[in-house]
Amino acid sequence: MSPKQMLVALSLTLGMPAWAASPPVSADLIGRTVFQVLLGELALREGAVDLSLQAWADLAERTRDPKVLARAVEIASFAGDHARALYLVRIWLEVEPESATARQSLVALLIQTRQLGRLQPHLAELLDSDKENLANNLMHINRMLSRIPDKAGVLELLDGVLAKYRELPEAHFALAQAALAAGDEQRALAESKEALRLRPDWEAAAIAHARLLGRSDAGVGVDELKTFVKRYPQAREARLALGQMLVADKRLDEAREQYQRLLKSYPDEPSVVYPAAILALQAGDRDGGRQQLKRLLSTDYPDKSGIHYLLGQLAQEDKAGEEAIGHFRQVTAGERYIAARGRIAIILLGQGKRDEALELLRQTRGATPGERTQLALAEAQLLREAGDEAGASGALEKSLQATPDDPELLYDAALTAERLGRHDAMEKHLRRLLKLHPEHPHALNALGYSFADRNIRLEEAAELLARAIALMPGDAYIMDSLGWLQYRQGKLEESLKTLQAAYRIKADPEIAAHLGEVLWQLGRRDEARQLWQAARAENPDNQALNAAIKKFLP
Repeated sequence: MSPKQMLVALSLTLGMPAWAASPPVSADLIGRTVFQVLLGELALREGAVDLSLQAWADLAERTRDPKVLARAVEIASFAGDHARALYLVRIWLEVEPESATARQSLVALLIQTRQLGRLQPHLAELLDSDKENLANNLMHINRMLSRIPDKAGVLELLDGVLAKYRELPEAHFALAQAALAAGDEQRALAESKEALRLRPDWEAAAIAHARLLGRSDAGVGVDELKTFVKRYPQAREARLALGQMLVADKRLDEAREQYQRLLKSYPDEPSVVYPAAILALQAGDRDGGRQQLKRLLSTDYPDKSGIHYLLGQLAQEDKAGEEAIGHFRQVTAGERYIAARGRIAIILLGQGKRDEALELLRQTRGATPGERTQLALAEAQLLREAGDEAGASGALEKSLQATPDDPELLYDAALTAERLGRHDAMEKHLRRLLKLHPEHPHALNALGYSFADRNIRLEEAAELLARAIALMPGDAYIMDSLGWLQYRQGKLEESLKTLQAAYRIKADPEIAAHLGEVLWQLGRRDEARQLWQAARAENPDNQALNAAIKKFLP
């Protein structure tokens, strides 16, 4: 007989009178108990949850056995029949009033059904019954109540439940958490302060209080934690938190000082070493940062690939190509895998190994559509670096055959076509991109600028650039396009203001080329010369800038 056939046969007997379904009366209790346990478990295994619950609930009410009641409550909860689960757990507590497990089940069910009004006495009794673990239970009580959306109600509940524990710092810590969740920051501050008064060396309370202060004034929160770590120099977690707060407040030199102190005591702790390394690099200490990154490789830091990527970057910047390749090859997984392969290819290209670089990229397999797009872009960039703009265009067009709606490929293919003077292809790709993503600011900008630069369809260019700048009003490159359009329209004063504003945001050589031309046309030729000369000193190889200078200063 199959399990399903057996289940049908057993279910047909459920509810029959004892004389029809059972052995003689002397064996009835044991027989029917075994029968219903078998039915309940087999039904559950076969997915007949309602039938399983019927069997277990009937058995639980009939026997009032604590183990049977516990199993029936478990299955009722699983079935989502909270009313029956509550009914059964109350029978369980009548039978076994001192059972902590039964009380926990009742509290859990009241939380699931969000019955805050009925929860207080049972939660209070649950805490009272486990005095040995009271402090730890208080620290986790908010997590237990986290599913309840009425945060103000939770705070009111805890006010009542914890009233008898006000001498315990953990009670005030729990109230601070509940108050913060309820949006009462002043109450949260008061409770965290009281927790700290009752236990002055408690790091968790000190961190919580400082972060609460920092919500309204970052400096005040930092100063609070600084005072704490000065009083308790060995407070590792507080010093770590202080370092994080200083980084968030962009006080990087002070943050680095805190991590340097931590390094002396915890030289192999990843949570200390990694931020210390990054802060050293940000401060320009490349040797110190590199040393700490290498140290991380000998610890249990989980993202070794990420560390190799950073070390590869440092070696690449130092022109140590082989060392960089060695690190990049050890980036074997994660979001930087494709980028690492691309960097290896660029280094190989610089070594004159163009074919090897291309082969590396073409042999790399992207696991996701996004990775395959990044590989296609990397190949195009490699060909571009090699001076083969047409090859880059061909590679992008080939990739678009497989994924014709990929926005990154469409955008890069459009710009590549523009550089090759293939304006029809450029416009086709940008039109498709804008059909898919009408609010793509860079596509709007690229198409609008192309029209302005070629001095055609200026009204359409104005509409495109107006949409782009509305989406990204502070973008220097879109402002540059708008300024160039105004120049083409003969609005020299407007163009000057727009381009000057763009150049203040980003001292880009192409913006300098445009701004210089407008100054020249306005008769301010000395200013144009000075601007071009300064920009060329910083960007001697920029084609747009050199073309502008050659045009007016042959």
